[in-house]
Amino acid sequence: MGASTNDHDWDVVIVGAGPVGGHTANLLAKRGQRVLLLEEHNEIGRPFQCAGLVTPNAMRQVGLYETILEEVDGALIHGPSGTLVPVGTGGTVRTYVVCRKLFDEAVVKQAMVSGATLWLNSKPKDAVRHDNGVTITLVKDGQEINLTTKLLIGCDGAHSWTRRYFKMGRPKELMIGFQTEVVGYQNRERWLEMYSGSEIAPGFFAWVIPSGNESCRIGLWSTADRLDGRSIEECYSNLLKHPLWKDRFAGIKETARYCGPVPSGMVKQAYKDRVLLIGDSAGMAKPTTGGGIGPGFEQINGIVDRLSLAIDDNNLSENSLKNIAKTHFEKMRKEQSRARSLRNLLVSDCEDEELDRHFDQFAKPEVIELINEIGDIEKPVPLGLALLKKVPAFRKLALRAGVKMIFS
Repeated sequence: MGASTNDHDWDVVIVGAGPVGGHTANLLAKRGQRVLLLEEHNEIGRPFQCAGLVTPNAMRQVGLYETILEEVDGALIHGPSGTLVPVGTGGTVRTYVVCRKLFDEAVVKQAMVSGATLWLNSKPKDAVRHDNGVTITLVKDGQEINLTTKLLIGCDGAHSWTRRYFKMGRPKELMIGFQTEVVGYQNRERWLEMYSGSEIAPGFFAWVIPSGNESCRIGLWSTADRLDGRSIEECYSNLLKHPLWKDRFAGIKETARYCGPVPSGMVKQAYKDRVLLIGDSAGMAKPTTGGGIGPGFEQINGIVDRLSLAIDDNNLSENSLKNIAKTHFEKMRKEQSRARSLRNLLVSDCEDEELDRHFDQFAKPEVIELINEIGDIEKPVPLGLALLKKVPAFRKLALRAGVKMIFS
């Protein structure tokens, strides 16, 4: 049971009440910690800046199946010149599309049921670390409040105040994401679609995700250097007007637009004295899909038991947090780096002509069979390595891949 008779107002203050902040709060509150969850907005789940995909593994951890809008069995992936690669099996769920507002609210509610406290309209302004705790100055409903805590956890997203305030580095990549909610797109039931090409999403891909009630989410992502001066909205327009696919988008009507950053590549140091970064604030989004919920859950799940004991003992120095987190975090960092290297090799660092050649290989029945056998949206590295080893056309990439993997 977390210590409650001490000089600290809280055992843990978590900045950011998104799904990762809520899940972190729930896990710690269940272990008896006195947890305060801060959210700068006046409601949970807004603004919405995510494709809204939750993997089966992440969903099992929270059990919020009532928030699901659609089940997705696979993806129809289009090469730059139109080559189609269907990945998935009908009737076998690969991922869920959720209502992010309902999902986020429900995760935070779980934390509150477990004993965590939520403050809306609350944003940290200053923080001073001492030998035995952290004094935080925050603004709540326009009023300054000072409070003390043993541990400060930043779950405050891509532009994390916590990460910037304590100078904890930057994510390796910061992608730009843009998405619209539309009606009128004729999608294949239970399948999402992905589009590629330098005019659409240079180095990455665009997507169309069914989101229930005949609506879809259309979006894309890339990096500033790959956009080379273009806006992400230009690429979105190029997708809608693309000669191969414009008929598919001709009847759509937009109902909303969203834009936001996607941070990928764990920061060099996700922990300092009495400060810890979890989720997007630590750069945990997957480099292959941009998904951040699953990695954020995995990051805290791997350390929560030892972390809770350290909170009980108020042993939260940088060395203590390093002993708790380093092995788990480094494993995740290495997996991210390997996934990024393989993504760059097979997709991101390819001109459209080379990418088309890769799609010609992906589309072969034996390769599709391999993808469906090994492919896992959460663990892309085994699939990438299998493609390099087992597909003859990719073997010439193996040496390059080997060098990248060694130094990743």
